[in-house]
Amino acid sequence: MYKGNRIGVVVTAYDEEPFVGTVIETVPDFVDRIYAVDDASPDNSWAVIQQVASRINETAEPRPELAVTDGGEGRRVVPIQHEENRGYGASVKTGYRHAVEDEMDIVAVMNGDGQMDPDILHRIVDPVAEDEADYAKGNRLLDPEDREDMSTFRFVGNAMLTGLSKFASGYWSISDPQNGYTAISREAIEEVDLDSVTDEYGFLNHLLTHLNVNEQRVADVPMTAVYGEEESSIRYVPFIRFVSLLLLRSFIWRLKTRFVVQEFHPSVIFYGAGSAGLAGGAVGLGGSLLRSLRGKDGFTAAMASFATLLIGVVALGIGIWLDADENNDLEVTGYEYSTERTSSEQLPDRR
Repeated sequence: MYKGNRIGVVVTAYDEEPFVGTVIETVPDFVDRIYAVDDASPDNSWAVIQQVASRINETAEPRPELAVTDGGEGRRVVPIQHEENRGYGASVKTGYRHAVEDEMDIVAVMNGDGQMDPDILHRIVDPVAEDEADYAKGNRLLDPEDREDMSTFRFVGNAMLTGLSKFASGYWSISDPQNGYTAISREAIEEVDLDSVTDEYGFLNHLLTHLNVNEQRVADVPMTAVYGEEESSIRYVPFIRFVSLLLLRSFIWRLKTRFVVQEFHPSVIFYGAGSAGLAGGAVGLGGSLLRSLRGKDGFTAAMASFATLLIGVVALGIGIWLDADENNDLEVTGYEYSTERTSSEQLPDRR
């Protein structure tokens, strides 16, 4: 247990044979149960998971305070395999559902590729354990030193998705939405409609939008980017295209659900006016340019289109401001709070 909370960790694996065993073995002792989910890997990831789980479970001490729904009190590692490949999000959701059934209070996620430092797991869990947040996630973008090992391509792609995710999720101060080092309370899992969240790699972005609609508090925790010899299975161009469209749909769904259906909020009007102004102004300016190229007078129309475009920008800005103000209380961005507990002397007692 950790600070009076039962802690579960979901370890996701797809084609991670060289790394997943080490990830499971290095999960900190304060974690009560590990859910190792193999997403029908084509390599020997599942065999490695079974071997490591068997070895750990043989020496694990019974924890009578835990719910016994998975086969025994002494079973610290729970191996789970999907019969067919279902996607990263599906693996996390499988782990979440098992952890909720086992009555874990907080559920963290560590990917099986070894990029998540187990020594900082307590920092990811702390905001939730101390009731500062309902969901906490790592952030590799806050400090230039933390992202030294991140390639320019990864950084630019992440920055683009960060901007789009701010619109979609409503968490305007939260960055690095692709960071899968997370922790979430059992109550937050139970409130989210997991079936409505995508099974694909856009799961993390999509989940943030659902958490916002449920008015859950989200914390950003600084961490260093770690990349080794592992090869990512993500094809970045199709991935960014897929997630961008997902975020556009998520943005519209969030505004409709939270600011129209649940309660009316004026940001919807300004978002609508801003979008219409930008679209109308851009089309008008394009038409004016074509008229000029054909030798016709397009100055008056161009000025009107420019004014429409400017009004659209102002309206969009007001919409963002109102949206951010409404969600300000849901964002935990106390970076000093997150980084001050980095030495073993500052760690609380672990039971």
